[in-house]
Amino acid sequence: MYVIVVGGGKVGLNLGRELIRSGQEVTLIEQERRTYLRIEQELEHSVQYGDGTELWVLERAGIQRADLVVAVTGDDEDNILICQVAKDKYLCQRIIARCNNPRNLQHFKLLDIQPAVSATDLILNLIEHEVPGHGIVHLLDLPDDKLEIIEVEVAKNAPAAGRKVSALGLPEGSLVISVLPPGRTGFVPKPDTTIEAGSEVLVVLDPGLEPQIMAQFSPDRPTA
Repeated sequence: MYVIVVGGGKVGLNLGRELIRSGQEVTLIEQERRTYLRIEQELEHSVQYGDGTELWVLERAGIQRADLVVAVTGDDEDNILICQVAKDKYLCQRIIARCNNPRNLQHFKLLDIQPAVSATDLILNLIEHEVPGHGIVHLLDLPDDKLEIIEVEVAKNAPAAGRKVSALGLPEGSLVISVLPPGRTGFVPKPDTTIEAGSEVLVVLDPGLEPQIMAQFSPDRPTA
């Protein structure tokens, strides 16, 4: 696989290292001269100097044949532009963008720049997971496959509490894939598994089904 990584900061450099180590062909683009010279000492021919938002720089890097373009600069506008150009002009099938400010995620989604990865949101999800009574945590969104994986804590007054998996009556397009009872290890449930209040349940679902899932497991909590 040929991967172009734009942005030679810690994220881009570590990503480039790991991809090269795994046997992928990589070109890392960095526009800050000192950073470029430092990276060049390590990655040699795998790094190029230039502004990744400029077409000639991307073409010099061989974007026409890239299997994946990853934009991880410190500027969200640059990351959006790089991914837009890769997808729309050079018809790159796979793009990944770094979102530095989670408030800008809506702009990435509006322009169909997906997946857009926000480190802040990922950490917040981990924090929510560790906080008692967290309600719902978005673990994974796969917009291309139109699937989501969420973690829901089963409230005491929830319709699902005390019911078997086979009797939950979840909407079509959703499936319970893991149950973590209070104080015990998680497991893949069977149809006759009883859902206990306080359990953490992993559900894979089609987008848009969250309100119905929450109504079963945590009816008093918002789905935003």
